[in-house]
Amino acid sequence: MKKKILAVDDDSTFSTMIKTYLQKNGYDVLVASNVPNALEIVKKTKPDLILSDYRMPGRDGLEFLSDVKELNCKSPLVLMTGFGDIRLAVRAMKLGARDYLTKPVNPSELLEVVQSILSQKETEKEEVFKVNPISESQKVAPSYTGINFVNGISENWKQIQEHLELVAPTPLSVIILGESGTGKEFVARRLHDLSPRAAKPFIAIDCGALNNEIAASEFFGHIKGSFTGAVQDKVGQFEAANGGTIFLDEVGNLSYEVQIMLLRALQERQIRRVGSTKNIDIDVRVIVATNENLEAAIKNGTFREDLYHRLNEFSIYVAPLRSRTDDIPLFATKFLEMANVELNKNCTKFTDEVLQAFSKYVWPGNLRELKNVVKRAVLLSKHAVIGTESLPKEIFAKEKELAIDDTVDLKLISESMERNKILEALEKVKYNKSKAAQLLNIDRKTLYNKIKLYGLEV
Repeated sequence: MKKKILAVDDDSTFSTMIKTYLQKNGYDVLVASNVPNALEIVKKTKPDLILSDYRMPGRDGLEFLSDVKELNCKSPLVLMTGFGDIRLAVRAMKLGARDYLTKPVNPSELLEVVQSILSQKETEKEEVFKVNPISESQKVAPSYTGINFVNGISENWKQIQEHLELVAPTPLSVIILGESGTGKEFVARRLHDLSPRAAKPFIAIDCGALNNEIAASEFFGHIKGSFTGAVQDKVGQFEAANGGTIFLDEVGNLSYEVQIMLLRALQERQIRRVGSTKNIDIDVRVIVATNENLEAAIKNGTFREDLYHRLNEFSIYVAPLRSRTDDIPLFATKFLEMANVELNKNCTKFTDEVLQAFSKYVWPGNLRELKNVVKRAVLLSKHAVIGTESLPKEIFAKEKELAIDDTVDLKLISESMERNKILEALEKVKYNKSKAAQLLNIDRKTLYNKIKLYGLEV
């Protein structure tokens, strides 16, 4: 049976977008344009989740939340606001809101929040799906963002955890390095959750989707009439994140002109909306992620060196999944649980053969690929226990090609494999840097620079 979600917003275009997107992901979505209509729907249908705008004619989102509680309705409510007011969000949470989202709402973040809350609701009803038992060290840690985070047990993860605990209490800017799909945003969220800013906004921006025309408005906002299409004032993401954390994903994709604007904002701790003459003070922690070699980009003239040093006050390297085989069963189990909820299935676990195949596969798409493979397997499986017949053929076609031997030449290895090769070499020689440099056929200075770049210090 599909989960029912009520979306309450006086913006019909936005409501339609939410309805269409969530329906495509398997949910039954009802829409209301005001609080009275929404309350009638709540009385009749008892939705599994409510998504409510804050600014609405008549009664606002907080008043609606109170109305829902008076009806003795247990439906969790997520507040959506385009005003970036953290005091409002904190007040809503105190009044009983389960979570909040800042407009413009990121669809993938919306889906993660919806899935997480509905999954938690099932647990509260003691209808949780049975999965492989896990130890205390493997349990999912809660996040203020509503997104579950899996704590790994591999040595690579333990090093990440140490770095997170070390840098989280500080105001330092952090660069998170790693291949695409390794979970860099999850690490950034974890860093935020462990910091003194945990109760305040975490806002993620995909820098690859920004061009020169929209970047300034997206980062800093604009005032009505400042350019064609600016029909109303807009709060930028830096202003919305004030007091919290802003995460710039794939920061290497920013154009040179946008890098200049970003550097100025970080140095002056002030922003100015497009078309305005008023400076606005900001207090944000900046975390960025990239799968590119920014030092090479600096040499090529595509990334500013001063911005790099401003951002790189501390670095964390997220190893690829093929180097974290101990963590694969944990992630697979979590993705199984999520797929069960999304696809309305009740698969319980994987066969030993499946887990062995997972450990041998190279996972070029890392966690993103593992999640997709598990979801596909859950969909195809005709039994509660998932067997190898539900896996795609490529899982068995590609053997792991990562074993390092004594004659490996780093100059012959593609850049995408470089970080992992360095780590493997260091582990093989028990972090003797002289021996690692010889093994990799590079000089000690180059190795030290790369260790610093990739956050491999011990």
